[in-house]
Amino acid sequence: MVDLKKFVRDVADYPKPGIIFRDITPLLADANALEAATDALAELFEGEDIDVIAAAEARGFIFAAPLALRLGVGFVPIRKPGKLPYDSHTHSYDLEYGSDELHLHVDAVEKGQRVLLVDDLLATGGTMEACCRLLEKTGAEVVGCAFLIHLVELGGERRLEPHRCRSVLNYGG
Repeated sequence: MVDLKKFVRDVADYPKPGIIFRDITPLLADANALEAATDALAELFEGEDIDVIAAAEARGFIFAAPLALRLGVGFVPIRKPGKLPYDSHTHSYDLEYGSDELHLHVDAVEKGQRVLLVDDLLATGGTMEACCRLLEKTGAEVVGCAFLIHLVELGGERRLEPHRCRSVLNYGG
């Protein structure tokens, strides 16, 4: 059993004083740790009826694509403005210091498809909430949200209710 927390580096005062950044690049650089992280994410929703996995760029892609392969389903990218070449659904949302927008090809998921959302980290939940809203516009069903890391003290899972949130590693709280 790989202790994944050993591969998450704490970087103090990044991106601003008082913040401890959970850096996953050591985990990504180690093939055994990356495989163990993918396996652990797969176990979170093992046996679930999932049609497709979706993730927002960029770090969500790192875990979503191999997880989709592991679960035998497709992968759908949710992108920032100007990145998708075809007609897309759009969802704008507010951030702590401004706003952002996410896009999804209009034919990426079908009405009624069961979608698992994946990201590397759950903090305040703003981006994942926007992903849920974007997928709901298509008529898809969000079966849950899977994360490698959950910063429990920030309460991001409350923003995602009623969707189930599951994570591999928990910090704080």
